[in-house]
Amino acid sequence: MVWVDIVGLLAVIQLMVFITLVGNARYKYGVTAPATSGHPVFERYFRVQMNTIECLLVLLPGLWLAAKYWPPKYAAIVGAIYLVGRVLYLLNYVRDPAKRSFGYTLSVVPAILLVAAALLGALRTLLQR
Repeated sequence: MVWVDIVGLLAVIQLMVFITLVGNARYKYGVTAPATSGHPVFERYFRVQMNTIECLLVLLPGLWLAAKYWPPKYAAIVGAIYLVGRVLYLLNYVRDPAKRSFGYTLSVVPAILLVAAALLGALRTLLQR
């Protein structure tokens, strides 16, 4: 279970890094708070941050609950794929938003799989009672 915890915490740390990148972009491109639009590159960093928050709300409960019902090492591996997907999403989105799809898919699919695994595990447990 320790790997699941590490992956979950790395996902939170990853978000913190993305938040810092948004702050840096805000300063670099002169987008003063509370504005969320302005320079196109700032907007890309901002969208990456917002999309990561959206994905994290799906990933974390799925990760920890899937690990409760299935071998935790598999949940951790799927969660690690999410982390790689988020990095690719960031890099590609900031460079060219049209090329964000692979990173997006590589992070959203693992999150969905973990939620599905958690639900199936819970249902399986319920039916075995």
